[in-house]
Amino acid sequence: MADFNLKPGTWQIDPTHSQIGFSVRHMMISRVRGRMEKFGATLDVGDDPLTSSVTARIDASSIDTGNEERDAHIRSSDFFDAATHPEWTFASTAIRPDGAAFLLDGRLTVKGTALPVALRVEFNGTTTDRYGLTRAAFHAETELSRTAFGVDIQMPMDGGGVVVGDRVTVEIDAEFVHDRR
Repeated sequence: MADFNLKPGTWQIDPTHSQIGFSVRHMMISRVRGRMEKFGATLDVGDDPLTSSVTARIDASSIDTGNEERDAHIRSSDFFDAATHPEWTFASTAIRPDGAAFLLDGRLTVKGTALPVALRVEFNGTTTDRYGLTRAAFHAETELSRTAFGVDIQMPMDGGGVVVGDRVTVEIDAEFVHDRR
């Protein structure tokens, strides 16, 4: 099991040094990549790190795929309906060892639908910055079914297949700062 040596207490995500990215199949042959620009997260570390918890929120309208026309369509009721469901949330329910990594179980709510998800998490270590703040970094990955969360637009192609795939790969690089209060 990976060394999960973190100071107990509350850690806040540093959004300027963190990223939530995703990719999804386009027309069955390529991938469209994007990221969420606005998010927040809190990591509460217990004396036993396996009793720790994570909560997060994501601004559904902050999607950025590098194409404003596509992003506007993804924000619309065809996909995320960000006007009606402006925020996604995640709340962990358990942390389990998984070889050299961890599995972070939790409930993800997207477009009003809450489902269990498991993220494979790698702990990248800690360091102290030039201001004396302790920082911890993690990398997490999971794969989600967009239709399971009600993002069920179907755009069939004439020759078979769909314009937008169902499986969405999510990658998170998170840097947290220990709250010294």
